[in-house]
Amino acid sequence: MEQISMKGLPALVFPELAAFPFVSHLFTTRQGGVSEGEFSSLNLSFTRGDKEEAVIENFRRVANALSVTLDRFVFTDQTHGTVVGHVTKEDAGKGLTREKDYEGVDALITDTPGLVLSAFFADCVPLFFVDPVHKAIGLAHAGWRGTVGRIGEAVVREMEYAFGTDPQDIHAAIGPSICQSCFEVDADVALQFREAFMRDERAVIRRKNDEKYEIDLWYANEIVLTDAGVPFDQITVGALCTSCRKNLLFSHRATKGRRGNLGAFLMIREPRFARTGHNRAPAAGLI
Repeated sequence: MEQISMKGLPALVFPELAAFPFVSHLFTTRQGGVSEGEFSSLNLSFTRGDKEEAVIENFRRVANALSVTLDRFVFTDQTHGTVVGHVTKEDAGKGLTREKDYEGVDALITDTPGLVLSAFFADCVPLFFVDPVHKAIGLAHAGWRGTVGRIGEAVVREMEYAFGTDPQDIHAAIGPSICQSCFEVDADVALQFREAFMRDERAVIRRKNDEKYEIDLWYANEIVLTDAGVPFDQITVGALCTSCRKNLLFSHRATKGRRGNLGAFLMIREPRFARTGHNRAPAAGLI
């Protein structure tokens, strides 16, 4: 994963996805915004106690980085489930400039240019999907429940149904989230992973002591995607831990809930904005 400046906004991107000229994407850090205190500084949550005007300004900066207006964003409605919503131009603005008229949607897909698929994180796993053949995209919020429920596979199946996507054509990316060493769980959660990933449980689950286990969400989601038919060599893992890098990223666990939200954003560029090169400043370095 690469840390760059997009029109002055610090952001994380996947070079593998940036290689497709018809899409734009970014994953925010906690840098580059106007929020203060525990929300410092690019908080993208309206529900954790931050000032509304600060959050709106933070979204304006994300919109500027993506060369869009605020009425182009479409939000998930995250409940740690596996429901996938197919959004079109009629959904533009829902969650930011308009009320959402759907509930319990942890993933979004579209083939509509100009819509910014938007999902929010502070330890859970962002999943990005790009189908360069049918010019379609998907974005998912995979918490541990969504991972066990195989939300990544649900996105692939919905893209197959809606757009005719062949899973072999999908390029996917697993974004920053909590790493295995930081994601400690009790036996009841470990049991759910054992049942869901029985074939690979030794790689996904690491026993810490008699009562605690550590879960590899990155590898678990990689398994989900390959099981769904996405080629292994077309899956990129960001391997950046939100908890280990709490000065760069928001982490619910590392701050005991005193935090803001990060954002994952993915869009199909409108034809008039199709780029011939990267619309970004030189890389600040690999993360």
